[in-house]
Amino acid sequence: MNIDRIKELLGLERDPDHPSDENEKTPDIVLLHDEQKEEMERAISVLDDDEGTVEKKAQQEAERTIQTAAQETLKRLHIVQLGRCPTCGSHLHRHLFASICDACGWYDYEAPRRGPVRIHLRQRPEPIEGERCYLVKPNALVVVKNDVVVAWVNRDAVAWIEYGWTAEEIDMRHRQILDRITLLCGWCNKECDPDQDGFHVVQVAFGSTQERYTFCSDACYEAFRKMYPARVDRDCYERNCSECNLCIKRYDDDGEGLRLLAKDYLRLRKKA
Repeated sequence: MNIDRIKELLGLERDPDHPSDENEKTPDIVLLHDEQKEEMERAISVLDDDEGTVEKKAQQEAERTIQTAAQETLKRLHIVQLGRCPTCGSHLHRHLFASICDACGWYDYEAPRRGPVRIHLRQRPEPIEGERCYLVKPNALVVVKNDVVVAWVNRDAVAWIEYGWTAEEIDMRHRQILDRITLLCGWCNKECDPDQDGFHVVQVAFGSTQERYTFCSDACYEAFRKMYPARVDRDCYERNCSECNLCIKRYDDDGEGLRLLAKDYLRLRKKA
């Protein structure tokens, strides 16, 4: 493999004699800016990789790195799904758009897709506004607007960060989540509608770990309670979970509602 062909594969140059397949996925590397492309060209020229051996080894190393990262991501998400912190293993407070650990400070949250983000500085009355902000090394915030970095701010200069959630976007996100939710009744196994009268969400620990059940009607809820009575010392059906520490908690007791639904209930609906 010659240098020109390597450049073509890396997106540095397009060979008119080798048109790309329309169905072929365009590699992300073509999004490199000019300085990065020049740096890659210099690296290739230094390697003088006529046979493509070095390039193949680099690609294999990259694939192994991606696989390792994917495994760590799956492990972290499974731990979060169990209601525990992936860093310290403590109880995780899970909200509809955020998960927070009081013990070690680990958190994960969703930022608004349409609303702006405002960076309020200590020594400046006017905030810096953008679409997203990122905490980068060594100690800075990068503000992005219209896909362009509009500000680089020292983190010590930041007073607070404001996310501009609008009521319309929150309602839209709620509807999107409802469209993805498939809730099965814990008694009759039929699909539940959270907006229907008689819908119940119940947290019960028959063993050592708290579990969550949903019911489509009052009749199914009462039938489940009669068939599976909770332990007398716990009385899960009547007791507020926030006042009880007799089991390993996976969920908070926030009252009935959409934000109470566990993230492990989110499933893509099956296509007909």
